Amino acid sequence: MEKIPYKARHRRRRLPTAVGIPTAVVLAAGMAYGGAAGLFGQDARPTASAAEAVTWAKDVADGFASVDAMGQKGTYGGRDGKTVTVKTLADLEKYATATKPYVIVVAAEITMNPKGKEIKVASDKTIVGSGTSGHIVGGGFFLGQGVHNVIIRNLTIRDSYQDRWSDKVDDFDAIQMDGAHHVWIDHNDLRHMADGLIDSRKDTTYLTVSWNRLQSHNKAFGIGWTPHTTADITIHHNWFHETEQRNPSADNVAHAHLYNNYLQDDPGTAITSSYGNYARGKTKMVLENSYFEGFADPVIKDDTAGLVQRGNVFVGTTGRNEHGGEAFDPKAYYPYTLDAAADVPARVKSGSGPRTMIGKPAGASAGAGAAATLTVAKDGSAPYTTVQAAVNAVPAGNTRRVVIMVRPGTYREHVVVPANKPFVTIQGSGASRHDTVIVSNASTGTPKPDGSGDYGTDCAALVALADEFQARNLTVSNDFDEDANQGKGGQQALAVRTAADKVVLDGVILNGDQDTLLMDFAGKDKTSRVYVTDSYILGSVDFIYGRATAVVDKSVITVKKRWNGASGGYILAPGTPPDRKGFLVINSIVNGDVSDGSFHLGRNWHAGGAASLRPQATVRDTYLPSAIKTTPWSDMGGFSWKKDRFAEYDNSGPGAGGASSDRPQLTDAQADDQQVADWLGNWTPSAS
Repeated sequence: MEKIPYKARHRRRRLPTAVGIPTAVVLAAGMAYGGAAGLFGQDARPTASAAEAVTWAKDVADGFASVDAMGQKGTYGGRDGKTVTVKTLADLEKYATATKPYVIVVAAEITMNPKGKEIKVASDKTIVGSGTSGHIVGGGFFLGQGVHNVIIRNLTIRDSYQDRWSDKVDDFDAIQMDGAHHVWIDHNDLRHMADGLIDSRKDTTYLTVSWNRLQSHNKAFGIGWTPHTTADITIHHNWFHETEQRNPSADNVAHAHLYNNYLQDDPGTAITSSYGNYARGKTKMVLENSYFEGFADPVIKDDTAGLVQRGNVFVGTTGRNEHGGEAFDPKAYYPYTLDAAADVPARVKSGSGPRTMIGKPAGASAGAGAAATLTVAKDGSAPYTTVQAAVNAVPAGNTRRVVIMVRPGTYREHVVVPANKPFVTIQGSGASRHDTVIVSNASTGTPKPDGSGDYGTDCAALVALADEFQARNLTVSNDFDEDANQGKGGQQALAVRTAADKVVLDGVILNGDQDTLLMDFAGKDKTSRVYVTDSYILGSVDFIYGRATAVVDKSVITVKKRWNGASGGYILAPGTPPDRKGFLVINSIVNGDVSDGSFHLGRNWHAGGAASLRPQATVRDTYLPSAIKTTPWSDMGGFSWKKDRFAEYDNSGPGAGGASSDRPQLTDAQADDQQVADWLGNWTPSAS
């Protein structure tokens, strides 16, 4: 098997090599299937910083930043744009101020020039540090009026201090927001600045500030500077350590929800707290399960403010500790889960600030955190011993997400999620997607045990017929023995079949031979969209097929030899209706231990011989190995692929090729209209 080179070819509009890591290689780097299984050699072994950045960029905000409002559906930053890695001020400013969405990975210490410079961040950006190496020194970020959908994460922002403790001259904040909305500030280390660490001003709203360290400073976190009472803000799991004032102060905030924060003032130091949490003006504040240690005046309020306290712990505090009036119920706006206040110091100390681990950072959002959970364990240690039993327990017509958490083990069964049970997630609870396996050994021609006929496409180990279905962190496989069953008919052996809308397959392994993954529509008049990301799909013939609108993003597609050891097959077989979009493969890697020039990218499936279909597949920004034929598309069922919709764009690797009548290529303008968002429309996939 050939080794994928570290640097792939760059198209005209892609970033220069010096700026970042090639997109397909970066995005595949976070997937850890290859080494242990021996299938991929070096192709997909992770580089820590790239894998971290991609994993973190997938997360979406919680708290008020997750609320749909002002034309914005939650906060997800630049996730729909390209990922770039920056090491210079010029590159950071270039991409942070751009009009397009970007995930910007800061992989170095960047010094602001002049000192105190605040980069004016534009909408739809994620700025995330690579491990603990992302430092912004001597300045910070500014989000102006109307800027929205911005995530600032995993950075250290420090050292604009001008030797004035009560600095009323300089305004060199770490993060300043004036009239922004839908912002998530998470897992940062903010310290030693001039003026404020965080200033949320002028009606900035739908803001979540979580898991940050604010330390060694005078004015930590100020909120307000407006006579209006409109802002909605969530502040949780932050460590305010040796900060004198504004911890935070909230002035005229409509809904201020503070929970599980740790406020610590060390005795005998030069910094002495002036006050802790302060509800000013007409603020309505809910303060829950936070831990105050050594603070003077830990909780104070104006007579005009409403402040409700619940479950807080106060150790060594003195002075005012106030509450009174009416506030609001945070759960009317979003779900959340409280940690016990006694656990907060240890949890926040260990989990706040920039992280070095690959994987989901401590305390990161899981989207709808209040989802119901059903647990499955094969050994009987949980309420359900099969996945299907847990699915059966989900009420028909449910309107909130139910997570079926499946403990490690091999579950040999046919799991069917019926159409009347939406919002179901099936998720492996193990450390790896290898740990939890759902497997079938039936093919389309295998008789059903009840004698009612052959399985057909219900032979799949997992059949998802319900909208909003998700599968995460598991393997779904079909180990039908094609060799032993030659001549018996019905050799297709599916791992997964979907026929629903808004389906997410995230962090999964889908393993089969012929027809591994069927993504079909639920009806000619029903929208059926599927998003596959950070996953592995293995097969030999038409193993990604169907009539749905589907995206395979940041994934590894592995071609396999046939049952008899022969190389040769087809990856994609779309059967797209003429008014729909078909398959988009983007930012991915194709590989496999097969002969050179033996595999087609795909062919046109006209299901049932329907001439009215217009199959569509676009493969772009993807690494193609030498296994791919120089004429990568093929006819099927007597229909010419050239009359349907097949194209490539800016692929790399020895299997990529230039434009010809046998190899249509998109123009740059066409490629701009064939992105993930164009396929998914008004749906933005998010974690369960």
